Amino acid sequence: MTKVVGIRFQRAGKIYYFDPLDYDLEVPMHVIVETARGVEMGTVLIAPKEVEDDQVVQPLKPVIRVATDEDEKVMERNKEKEVEAFAICKDKIAKHGLEMKLVAAEYTFDNNKLLFYFTADGRIDFRELVKDLASVFRTRIELRQIGVRDETKMLGGIGICGRELCCKSYLTDFVPVSIKMAKEQNLSLNPTKISGVCGRLMCCLKNEQDTYEYLNSRLPSVGDYVTTPTGMRGEVQNVSVLRQLVKVVVDNGDEKELQEYSVDDLKFTPRRRKDVCVTEEELKELEGLEDAGDNTSEKNGSDKNYSDRKQDRQNDRLGQDGENRNRRGGRGRRNYDKRDHQNRGGAKRDEQGNQSHESQKSDN
Repeated sequence: MTKVVGIRFQRAGKIYYFDPLDYDLEVPMHVIVETARGVEMGTVLIAPKEVEDDQVVQPLKPVIRVATDEDEKVMERNKEKEVEAFAICKDKIAKHGLEMKLVAAEYTFDNNKLLFYFTADGRIDFRELVKDLASVFRTRIELRQIGVRDETKMLGGIGICGRELCCKSYLTDFVPVSIKMAKEQNLSLNPTKISGVCGRLMCCLKNEQDTYEYLNSRLPSVGDYVTTPTGMRGEVQNVSVLRQLVKVVVDNGDEKELQEYSVDDLKFTPRRRKDVCVTEEELKELEGLEDAGDNTSEKNGSDKNYSDRKQDRQNDRLGQDGENRNRRGGRGRRNYDKRDHQNRGGAKRDEQGNQSHESQKSDN
């Protein structure tokens, strides 16, 4: 057994394991820890406890200290500096004529690195921009390309339901969402109805998918023949998935009558439901809405070198598992509470991948 403490570095972010040492830590204390990006401040979300050794990636980095009032002031100053850095970087991008949209700027706690997150339609050659920024800020500069879903998660917003976006409020992972899920739930395939703020299919389609699959499995298909409680045989004309009701056309001899029954009152031969199919016309119309689960930019730095990241992008284009390994906690691996991350194994990064380039502190 290994004693660990669960720490999170941003809202709706992942939880990472660290060694609590002899500190008396409680939720939601702020602590200073060393990560792959450097020294940073995090929030305790899981009090010290013992877990199985196979749930921890060694070596487990220790907590440096409990955050002080001075540390809190440093974080506030960093936030103010990030606003200024964002404005400067935006001007530099315009000066260099680069087709990229700046999303956010972030200082590490120790000011050892300044990260800029941006979106772009394709690959961007920002080497000259990095040199220019390094001469201004005189610290290590990293530019990281992110996907549209990550951009929305960072910026936040209000969904069509009237509530704060799920990705901003509680989702720690992006899961794959497909058009087949919308069809399974009998939703209109109107892009404006099933896409979110990011322009991709709404993440909440995945939340109800299992329920719809179960409810649909209990219903007969339209066109099937069923036996009513009175012993009459009729053809299914319509079904209500959520209410579990079936409309059946029965023949009374003189005329046909449409009657509604609960699925539990009907007798029919269950059969495997046909897989939901999406036509080529529908795919063409909704092209660009589907998005494999990506988590390309949880503002958690990368400890990979440039060649490793280049290989990751090549793997993504080949359709290999692109699970994001650029996370905190040593050797490119992460320590986090596995109970909250059961779906991480199937996640893939956005096709854009991560573009990042680091520049050492300028001598000028």
